[in-house]
Amino acid sequence: MVGAGTDRTKAAVAGGPAIVLVRPQLAVNIGMCARAMANFGLDDLRLVSPREGWPRTGARRKGAYAAAAGAVYLLESARVFDSVEAAIADLHFVYATTARERGQLKRVAAPAEAMAESAAAYGARQKHGILFGPERTGLDNREVSLADAIITFPVNPAYASLNLAQAVLLCGYEWFKAAHGGAPPLAAPERSGPATREMVLAFFDFFETKLDERGFFRPAGKKPVMQRNLRNIFHRIGLTEQDVRTLWGAIVRLVEGPRAKVQTRKRVRQKKPEG
Repeated sequence: MVGAGTDRTKAAVAGGPAIVLVRPQLAVNIGMCARAMANFGLDDLRLVSPREGWPRTGARRKGAYAAAAGAVYLLESARVFDSVEAAIADLHFVYATTARERGQLKRVAAPAEAMAESAAAYGARQKHGILFGPERTGLDNREVSLADAIITFPVNPAYASLNLAQAVLLCGYEWFKAAHGGAPPLAAPERSGPATREMVLAFFDFFETKLDERGFFRPAGKKPVMQRNLRNIFHRIGLTEQDVRTLWGAIVRLVEGPRAKVQTRKRVRQKKPEG
């Protein structure tokens, strides 16, 4: 859901490798890449000779900004270069993304390995960058030759082509895990403390007594086995104090029926005397 996870009250994460889009063809894809970057705290967007020019005005600008879905600050701060060499001049290490073997004898790494290296380098104040080629053709051999290593993605070999923003997203995800940890941001709600044995056994006695009264344990010879099966179900759950209280109350209502309706007194409104 667009915007559902946006929280302007929280501090934004920033840093990471530069994302260098080489000859991107569509303004909307640039916007989608910006959104992927914002998801994982990447804040250095560089564009090399965008095919349609950089959409500062008009319909292309509107499309890019809409696709960015709130990450327009990355579009506003994006830097545009005439060549890959100029775009990577200040970087210490560069990866090129490609799905094809280029015969250049470069080291090939999956995103998880590459981004772990980038996170370590970032801590040592070294700047890494990742080259992404145009949507239709990818990087050419000359552009790949400018990189120190290759990033490729473990995908279906029969269909290895990724959308540009998808490729940025996968690298960003691995970067964020390496730099900030992979724990989910949402924690499970805190449960009440575990029920004591005394509490659990008292519940079992109550529950089994009510079942016995209703003829559940039949034939009588199987009662011990049936009791064990029932108890093991609850043991596997790991009952908390609140669990026991809730179950106990539910069984009471099933046995005793609905609570008696409490008669409430209706307030009688006094009419103001006329005149």
